[in-house]
Amino acid sequence: MINFLRRKKQYLWLFGFLAVTLASFVFGFNPGKEVFGNFTQFFIEMVTFIPFLFIIVGLFDVWFPKEQVEKHIGQESGIKGILIVIVLAMLQAGPLYGAFPVAYILYKKGASIKNIFIYLGAFSSLKIPMLGMEIGYLGIQFTLARTLVSLPLFIAVGYFMEWYLKDRDFKINKI
Repeated sequence: MINFLRRKKQYLWLFGFLAVTLASFVFGFNPGKEVFGNFTQFFIEMVTFIPFLFIIVGLFDVWFPKEQVEKHIGQESGIKGILIVIVLAMLQAGPLYGAFPVAYILYKKGASIKNIFIYLGAFSSLKIPMLGMEIGYLGIQFTLARTLVSLPLFIAVGYFMEWYLKDRDFKINKI
């Protein structure tokens, strides 16, 4: 067993998680049981969501030519590109980890780094279903105030990250 663990060090966290979970059930440690229940719930959500996400991302990769993406949300897109990625982010649904494969495809297709970071920021807090729930619980004034504060911050972060990463050469691995 020790030789197996030495060869598989990257899986050490998994073995630790399983050991602590097993100990939680053996010794009746309720917080450990709750952690395992949450893990199981999130794992099932991911397993059911990820395959459909990759199908959609694959279709996007095939249906939209690189030239069109570069033209509309590339380096020279300006304010139009910013608006396009904000609307794209607002119309999507799903958890935040679903935005990263889309961001990868956008980058691979020639979207600017600025627009990718704006997309990720808008996806994290401006999705239409989320805004609807926020209005219902916290009111329209709070939602408008939060949106009017966060949106310029996402745009500023996009510009900053584009400036910060401008001389980096990222290698894109083929999917």
